[in-house]
Amino acid sequence: SLQLPDGKDLPLPPVILGELGKDPQNPTVCFYGHVDVQPAKKEDGWKTDPYMLTEINGNLYGRGATDNKGPVLAWINAVETFRALKLAMPVNFKFVIEGMEEAGSLGLEKLLEEEKQCFFSDVDYIVISDNLWLSNRKPALTYGSRGNACFCVEVK
Repeated sequence: SLQLPDGKDLPLPPVILGELGKDPQNPTVCFYGHVDVQPAKKEDGWKTDPYMLTEINGNLYGRGATDNKGPVLAWINAVETFRALKLAMPVNFKFVIEGMEEAGSLGLEKLLEEEKQCFFSDVDYIVISDNLWLSNRKPALTYGSRGNACFCVEVK
């Protein structure tokens, strides 16, 4: 929970952990995404409400559709397509879907620590689907993020 300035505790939204497949021959890929939107009011310049698909001049607008509900749905649709076509899954899937990313992912670090020996123990790869588009028609494939460091240390 989050303690407000007036001392009240506000419960945090749950983080959804999901998994599909446990084939030891397949790598396990964990997909991360979030479904919250930036906390802003229409007075701040937003034209539509969050979570409400809105048509304006023949165009559909969905606040948070690209950041980040669309990418989350894309992975779920990929799983659905494999199942509909009765194809073997090439990987074991794990999903982490949270609702506090725009506020700093409150509670996520604690959950990761609590689950590192259980839910995350067999994860081989992590895909973070929270990126940008270079233009209205050109998505970006991000292969690195500022602040991350990957290395291996062996001590003898």
